[in-house]
Amino acid sequence: MDRDAFRPSPPADVRAEPADGGATLVFVRDLRHPPATVWAALTEPARLAEWAPFLADRDLGSPGPAVLTLIDGEMAAPTTATVRRAEPPHLLEYTWGDDLLRWELSPLGSGTRLTLRHTVADRGLLAMVAAGWHLCLDVADRLLDDDPVGPIRGAEAKEFGWPELRDAYADRLGEG
Repeated sequence: MDRDAFRPSPPADVRAEPADGGATLVFVRDLRHPPATVWAALTEPARLAEWAPFLADRDLGSPGPAVLTLIDGEMAAPTTATVRRAEPPHLLEYTWGDDLLRWELSPLGSGTRLTLRHTVADRGLLAMVAAGWHLCLDVADRLLDDDPVGPIRGAEAKEFGWPELRDAYADRLGEG
C-alpha cells in the first residue's frame, strides 16, 4: 500500500476502568491472524520495529528486564521495562516506565481477539493512548497482512488521523 493512502480504521471498542492511582484503558481489537502470529508481532524486536511506538532491546516473550526506546522522529527515549508475565501465545504483561501493559490474545475463529489493558497514572491521557495504539495496531494489522506501511510514531501520527481518533476516543471514554 502507498503510505500516503493509509487511513485509520474506525474507532475500536474501548472503556476505562479505575486502577490504583490512575486508570486502565481497555482496548479490544479483532485481528484476522491466529494468536501465534499476533504473539510474534508483540514480542519479536524486528516485528515490533515495524509497528510499535518503541524499539525493544530483546525479545519480550520471556520474563525479565528490557529497554523499550520510544521513537518520535529523530528523538529516541529509552525507558526501562520489565516483562512480568509471558505465556505464549495468550498473555504478555510488562511495565513501560510507570505504565503497565497487558496483552491478552484469545482465539476467534481463525483469528484473534486482542485485548490490551494499558494502565496509566493520569486518566486524562486515555484518549491519547487509545488513539496511539489504534494507529499502531492498524499498522500491525497491515504488516500481518504482508502489506506493510511502516511504523507511524510520534508527531508523524498527526498526519494519519491521530487528532480525529483522539477526539473520537475522548467521546467514547466520556472525556469529550
